[in-house]
Amino acid sequence: MKFFSPLLLALALIVGGIATPAFAEDRAPLFINLTTDDPHRADMGISFGKNQLERGHPLTIFLNDKGVLIGSQENAAPFAEHQKVLGELVDQGATVLICPMCMKHYGVKEADLLPGLQVGNPELTGGALFKDNTRTLTW
Repeated sequence: MKFFSPLLLALALIVGGIATPAFAEDRAPLFINLTTDDPHRADMGISFGKNQLERGHPLTIFLNDKGVLIGSQENAAPFAEHQKVLGELVDQGATVLICPMCMKHYGVKEADLLPGLQVGNPELTGGALFKDNTRTLTW
């Protein structure tokens, strides 16, 4: 029986070593692609991201297509609560990127963006999207 104890210990260490990367994935980055200006759908995406950030997942929210309208201070009236939460998320370390092509298409000016939002580019947006173990969702 003494022969099996070191063998079982070694097996337990190996299995434990294999399981360790799974723990790292428990904190996998989350990339939310927010394409909507529908208040309910936008709230769902932003709230989901907020909940995951609070659980330790690095968060990037990418405002694109009609989602860019949420990032503009000119739209404060219809998106006051969304904008408040986006500001809080930025303050808590989340990254909020906004699509420059979509900004141009919908007439959103860079000077009108909420504080802390960053205009995306291939390096910045791609760097967040393709970071190891990143998970993505779209609303």
